[in-house]
Amino acid sequence: MADKSRPPVPPFTRETAVEKVRSAEDAWNTRDPQSVSRAYTADSRWRNRTEFATGRDEIVALLTRKWNTELDYRLIKELWAHDGSRIAVRFAYEHRDDAGNWYRSLGNENWEFDEHGLMHTRHASINTLPIAESERAFRWPPGRRPDDHPGLSDLGF
Repeated sequence: MADKSRPPVPPFTRETAVEKVRSAEDAWNTRDPQSVSRAYTADSRWRNRTEFATGRDEIVALLTRKWNTELDYRLIKELWAHDGSRIAVRFAYEHRDDAGNWYRSLGNENWEFDEHGLMHTRHASINTLPIAESERAFRWPPGRRPDDHPGLSDLGF
């Protein structure tokens, strides 16, 4: 069953936008497509790299494919800007493939929310580069990033 509200809701202040971004980061770090999908409207529209998804079922399918191939996934998001019902985010994540090759992906997202705080539009632009295992910067245990772990700006990303 879909969530009816996902606080904080628009219009966003800097404080509530930062809260929304961290909430999204925490959810994505669970790598649970069903749980993550509940933050989006039933008819949410995504652009993610070269894929387009509409609705929760397509979002779940996209995220399932993603996390079946992006192993040991760790993500950090950071607020870039906000205005009313919109938030712009920059992010980085690290993962490995099943052959043990490591990657870092860096990107930007533009989000728009409905009055209940559910995201109805997500545009993501993402670039991925190979890294050596020794270059990894995101080394916390699976799940939520610890509060004392550096953010993107602190890491120079």
